[in-house]
Amino acid sequence: MNHAALPDLVLEPLVRAALMEDLGSYGDITTRTVIPAGTTYAARLNAREDAIVSGMQVAALAFRLVDPSLEIVARVSDGQPCARGDTLMEIRGDAASILSGERVALNFAGRLSGIATQTATLVAETRGTRARITCTRKTTPGLRIVEKQAVLHGGGFNHRYSLSDAILIKDNHIAAAGSVRAVLEATKAAASHMMKVEIEVDRLDQLAEVLEVGGADAVLLDNMSPDMLRDAVAMIDGRLVAEASGNVTRDTVAAIAATGVDYISSGALTHSYRTLDLGLDF
Repeated sequence: MNHAALPDLVLEPLVRAALMEDLGSYGDITTRTVIPAGTTYAARLNAREDAIVSGMQVAALAFRLVDPSLEIVARVSDGQPCARGDTLMEIRGDAASILSGERVALNFAGRLSGIATQTATLVAETRGTRARITCTRKTTPGLRIVEKQAVLHGGGFNHRYSLSDAILIKDNHIAAAGSVRAVLEATKAAASHMMKVEIEVDRLDQLAEVLEVGGADAVLLDNMSPDMLRDAVAMIDGRLVAEASGNVTRDTVAAIAATGVDYISSGALTHSYRTLDLGLDF
C-alpha cells in the first residue's frame, strides 16, 4: 500500500525535541572527546530481523537536523518489507554528526517499524474478508502522528486522530447521559451535518435501540464473541459501518474478521508492539 510521506515541517518538532532531550545542555561529550574534528565516515542502518519498515523518513530527518551536510540514501522505503541483514539507509559525512544522531534515529525507526510489522501481521490474518485493521488513540503521548503513519505503513487504517475528528459515543457517555436514546437524540439535535457519528454497544439490545433511534453512521461492537458479532452484523444488515473491538490478537483476529465486520480496531497496535532490532554499523 502506497502512502504519501508526511511533510518534514510536521515531523520536525517531534524529532527536534527528541534530539534536544538526548543531546542535553552540552551536546555529545563522548563523541567530542574521542573523535578528532573533521573525521568522516560511512554508516549503514541495518535490519537485524525481518520486518515491515517504518520511520525511515523520521530517522533521516534526525540526522539532517544534527548536520544538514550529511549524505543520506534510503535503500528501503517506509511501508516496504525488509529481511534480516538488509541495509535500510546509508549515511555518509562527519562521523561526530552521525554518532550524535544515531540513538534518536534508531529509537524512532525501531519503534515505528515494530508498529508497522505488528499491523501487517494482523492484516495478513484477515485476508479474504472485508475487515480492515485500524488503530485507536492508545498512542504514545506526543507521537500519535508518526505511530498512526506506521499503522498505515503496515497496511492498516487509521481511526480518528483526536477527540475533535468525529463523535464517538462510548459506554461512559451513555452512562452519564442516561441511555442510548438520550445520547443519539442529543447528537441528532446538535451535531454538524459534516460530522460522522459512531456509538459503542456491548449488548444486542443496545444495538437494537441504536437501529431504532437512528442518528449513527457506525457502531462499535465492544468485546463481543464471534457468534454475537455475527448476530450483530445480521441485525445491522449494511445500515451502519460495523467495527469490532476488544480481545483482538493474532490468535483471535481471523475469527473476528470472518463474522463480516467492516473494521477491527486494536489499541495493541500502538501500545503493545515489539521494537524492531536495528543497528547502525560503521
